[in-house]
Amino acid sequence: MKKFKRAFVLVLDSFGIGAEPDCGDFGDADTVNTCRSLFKGKNFHVPNLEKLGLFNIDGVGCGEPIKAPLGSFARLRELSRGKDTTTGHWEMAGIVSERPMPTYPNGFPQDLLDTISKAWGGKKILCNKPYSGTQVIKDYGREQKETGGLIVYTSADSVFQVAAHEDDVPVEQLYEYCRIARKILQGEHGVGRVIARPYVGTYPNFTRTPRRHDFSLDPTGDTMLDALHRKGLDTIGVGKISDIFAGRSVSRTLGINKDNRDGMEKTLRVMDEDFTGLCFVNLVDFDMVYGHRRNIDGYAKAMTDFDVQLGTFLSKMRDDDVLMVTADHGCDPGAAGTDHTREYVPLLIYGKGIKAGNNLGTYPTFAMLGATISGMFGADLQTKGESLLPRILAD
Repeated sequence: MKKFKRAFVLVLDSFGIGAEPDCGDFGDADTVNTCRSLFKGKNFHVPNLEKLGLFNIDGVGCGEPIKAPLGSFARLRELSRGKDTTTGHWEMAGIVSERPMPTYPNGFPQDLLDTISKAWGGKKILCNKPYSGTQVIKDYGREQKETGGLIVYTSADSVFQVAAHEDDVPVEQLYEYCRIARKILQGEHGVGRVIARPYVGTYPNFTRTPRRHDFSLDPTGDTMLDALHRKGLDTIGVGKISDIFAGRSVSRTLGINKDNRDGMEKTLRVMDEDFTGLCFVNLVDFDMVYGHRRNIDGYAKAMTDFDVQLGTFLSKMRDDDVLMVTADHGCDPGAAGTDHTREYVPLLIYGKGIKAGNNLGTYPTFAMLGATISGMFGADLQTKGESLLPRILAD
C-alpha cells in the first residue's frame, strides 16, 4: 500500500453544501445551502477548491463541474444528532453522538446557575438567555462593568458562554471561571462547550477579542487522534482543535488563531517541518465572523482569501502528503435566523498517492474521514465510518 507520511485536514468551519434529509428536525428549511448562498454573493472565487472537485460533488447545487478534478471527492452526511462544532468534529474523528447534547432555549435552570455562582465566589450572573455574542456585550456590557458580574448566555448550540471585559476580569481569571463551570456542567447538563468570551472597549463600542477559549467535554469514545497517538505518531492541532477534543491525544497545539489567515500561515509553517502523522486545522472565522452574522459577501470574500492560501499549500505538498478539506456543519448566511444549519459537508482528498477525478458519491457519516486517516497510518480505530482507502489510492 502507498506509504503516507503526513496528513493535513483543513476544516472550513460551517461550509455546508446542502440540506440533509432530516434538516426539518433541526429547525432548518430544505433549501439551506451555505455554498450556494456564497456562490450567489460577491467576491466568491475559489479556483483551487474547484480544481480539487468542489463543484463535481453530488448535489452541491451550484457551480459547474470540471472535466478533470485533481482529487477524489465525496459528500458526507452527519449521523450525529446535532449540528454544532463539537459533534461535527467528534464525528469526523470517529465518534457518532447518538444523543443530542443539551440545549437551553429558555436559559439555564436557576438552581444550576446558583451552584455555579457560588463556585465563582458569589459572582453575579447576568443575562442567562440565548443571545448573539456581539449583541449581548452591547446590552449587558455596561451592567457587567458596574456590578463586576459575568455575562452568561447560550445559543441554539450546546454551549455555556461567559463574557467579561478584560479590564475587569483578566483573561486567565475568565478561563479559570470557565474551568470551574466545566467541572459542574457534566451529566444532565453536560453542554458540548463552555466558552470564554473576553471583550474590550467602552460602551457602546465593546468588541470581542481573539482570546476566546473553548472548554469541551472529554470525547466520549475513541478518535483518530487517539488511534494515531497510540502509534506514537504526531497529532498537531491548529486553531481550536485542542479545545474541541479537551486536549486529548493532541501532541502539540499551535493555539487559537487570530483569524483564518493566521491559521493558514501556521499550517504553512508546519508544512516545512519533518513530522509523521496528522496536522488537524480548524478555520473558525467562516462560522463565527460571517455565518452567524449572515454576512454573505464577507463569508464569500473569506473563502476567496482562503483559496489563495490553499494554492500556496498545494504548491508546498510533498509526494507522501495527503490533504483533506471538509467542514463540521453548515451555517448558511442566506438562511433565516443566526444558527447553524443541518447540511451535508464536502470531502476533497488530494495527494500524489490519491486517485484523481474520482467521484466517491455520498456517505452516511463524517466518520469516513477518521477511518480513512487511521487506515493511512495503520492505526486501529473502532468507528461506524469505513475507510475510503480502497477507493482513493492511485494505481
